[in-house]
Amino acid sequence: MALRSLAAKKTLASAAAAGLGGVGQARGLKTFTLPDLPYDYGALEPAISGEIMQLHHQKHHQTYITNYNKALEQLHHAIESGDASTAVKLQSAIKFNGGGHINHSIFWQNLAPVREGGGEPPHGNLGWAIDNDFGSLEALIKKMSAEGAAVQGSGWVWLGVDKEAKKLVVETTANQDPLVTKGGSLVPLLGIDVWEHAYYLQYKNVRPDYLKNIWKVINWKYASQIYEKECPKA
Repeated sequence: MALRSLAAKKTLASAAAAGLGGVGQARGLKTFTLPDLPYDYGALEPAISGEIMQLHHQKHHQTYITNYNKALEQLHHAIESGDASTAVKLQSAIKFNGGGHINHSIFWQNLAPVREGGGEPPHGNLGWAIDNDFGSLEALIKKMSAEGAAVQGSGWVWLGVDKEAKKLVVETTANQDPLVTKGGSLVPLLGIDVWEHAYYLQYKNVRPDYLKNIWKVINWKYASQIYEKECPKA
């Protein structure tokens, strides 16, 4: 019973920390559902096509959620039956699909149509922090674009804040690993998906062009809100 309760608490804590909505319940198990986008599929054009956004959201993100819920249900049954071997085997599927859900839920918030402020540079405390830690916003964009382009295979490039060091960091993660896998004190402010499904229909194999144009629809207001929450000024 204690192990089952702990598993449920960790699942919910992870969702809450990522700011994820769409948490339901089925047969006593907590389940996750696809969050709505805060804009229309075509609202980010021409930076990101409506076709890509629809496929990315409805197909790819939904698949991660479906497989995450399935793995959690299997874990529940394994714990109920005392099947430790199966519980251990399921950890990779939970990490991959759960990470895919967490990462994409952040990614949708990291984007905004130009008419709603997408691409507008950050101001206030986050703007000051970027200048202090990277020299300028332009230098940060150059660094993230270069590191995102250099990711081998599939993964993500992140701007995060180290809550302990009170410092901004740029990190990359492989596949669907969340930023927290790089350090327990890291909180994501901005994540850019560099899987091919995020850009291939529009940019083919030229990932740098995608990374150049996505900055036109980055929602710095959202990143600033998270930064203010995690690093409030005394």
